[in-house]
Amino acid sequence: MSVSSTATGQSQNSEMLSKEQLLHLFDRFSFLTSQPEVKKRIADGVQDKQEPVAITTAIQEEIFLEMGVDPSFGIACLGKVNLVYENDRDLMIRFYGFVAKEEMACDEAELEPEEFAERMDIQHKLQEQQLEMLGHMRRFHLDDQSVILDKVSHS
Repeated sequence: MSVSSTATGQSQNSEMLSKEQLLHLFDRFSFLTSQPEVKKRIADGVQDKQEPVAITTAIQEEIFLEMGVDPSFGIACLGKVNLVYENDRDLMIRFYGFVAKEEMACDEAELEPEEFAERMDIQHKLQEQQLEMLGHMRRFHLDDQSVILDKVSHS
């Protein structure tokens, strides 16, 4: 198994990105997709009949290049995060946040402003409900919380 150094100063396993590399990608992608010029780039691509996911993937590939990571390797690794890091709850939370950020960037480019605002309002209400449920769950013993989460995730 080969290991090489990357621009982020982390070692890269030949089979998977490190946790630090993934966190860098998630942070950088979140930052970039919040910038007006990147939002415009995605919206312009949609106007030109490009798939917004293709544009966000290109942005991710550019981040991988900045990091000194082969873009095709990096994109392939994103498809394996669930398997490799399934027991790292913090990383998985950040990963799902990254996925949600990508979906939001695509929605913002595809939807009319009113539709996007409505979707964001619904998303916000859903998150509030989830936080309220988590608050209720924390009153239970840890073993009971695990059983509840296991049942919810497999239903």
